[in-house]
Amino acid sequence: MRRRMTLEDAALAVVRRLCDNGHQALWAGGCVRDMLLNIDHDDIDIATDAPPDRIVQMFRRTRKVGMQFGVVLVRQGPYWLETATFRRDVDYQDGRHPEHVKFTTAEEDAKRRDFTINGLFYDPIDKRIIDYVGGQQDLAAGIVRAIGEPDQRFAEDHLRMLRAIRFTTRLNFELDPATASAIRQHAAKITRISPERIREELEKMLTQPTRATAFGQLADLGLLEHLWPEASWPTDHKIQAQAVLAALPPEADFVLAMAALLHDHSHTESREISQALRCSNQQIDDIAWLIEQKDRPTDTDSMSLAAFKKLLIHKRFNDLLTLYKARCIANNETPIAYEAACRRRDAIPPDQIAPPPFVTGDDLIALGLQPGPPFKQILNTLYDAQLDNELTSRDEAMERLQTIVSTCR
Repeated sequence: MRRRMTLEDAALAVVRRLCDNGHQALWAGGCVRDMLLNIDHDDIDIATDAPPDRIVQMFRRTRKVGMQFGVVLVRQGPYWLETATFRRDVDYQDGRHPEHVKFTTAEEDAKRRDFTINGLFYDPIDKRIIDYVGGQQDLAAGIVRAIGEPDQRFAEDHLRMLRAIRFTTRLNFELDPATASAIRQHAAKITRISPERIREELEKMLTQPTRATAFGQLADLGLLEHLWPEASWPTDHKIQAQAVLAALPPEADFVLAMAALLHDHSHTESREISQALRCSNQQIDDIAWLIEQKDRPTDTDSMSLAAFKKLLIHKRFNDLLTLYKARCIANNETPIAYEAACRRRDAIPPDQIAPPPFVTGDDLIALGLQPGPPFKQILNTLYDAQLDNELTSRDEAMERLQTIVSTCR
């Protein structure tokens, strides 16, 4: 049986084709870093001295995604591999993208990258690391360090400031002091970066178990106040937000982490912040719901069964309990209401949480009622009685309906 092509097989095949045609080709950047750290990676980028037109000539299936920057996607087996010409970036104007590039050598290409641990190359044919920037030394020491002059790196591309924090916390590394100092100096410039890119970096930080450490670094390096318009972070809010983030379970997703981060804000403010960060409509609604309902677990013991089931049916109900528990832990309180809500939730059979209603609008119409506010009120009353287990069959519900209709008449 033929072995399935792996990502590494595909990337090696692209390198071989380039080298067989007289070019230098190497694996580049994050995949090399992760390989040396024994971290799984889901893509491999290839860097080569072949110009983009030459790459397109050599491979049957390509996509010209960034020809002006020397970037071509090459199809090999089931994989699309980013294949870029060695380049030097020239004349950054918008704090994010170079105005143009010049094709150059592998060494110059390494030196235009962001951090030393991301500036490594790997020759998969000779199986050797090529390091022009001291990346292996910093990997061994656990340091995130800007390549060359940190001020220049962050002046070129302001998003690198967030990436520095992401790599530092995700890898449990230390941030080089000169690199940290340059971030503090340039922090206010993060406002020039699009909200979408800021949100993407935040999402990558907040979905890691190290989310609280990342938040602490955002605050310490002066970035937190510039992530969205009119951001306000009193010291006690910072302390509380970090403590709640630290109390979340490792697998918490972006919505839950954002609700933890913003829990001291009103649900209206959280909605405005999520919109400013260009979150999806679903994310915006879910974050606002979690914050609006953040204290509801304290009421679950006193709620009617119907009211509890209506809360329970929300897809973020378990996240609501998790958020409440994290807030208790952050305040050194015993999460009594959390435990009570869990017990009540677990006592309800799944098929009784949101069962099909015994009575529908068609039944009311058959009795001569017209749709309108009273119509909806009758349906809600009957369904609440069903959820409260007052009505246990359609016959009982229809009998109750007949009584309500006769009273109305």
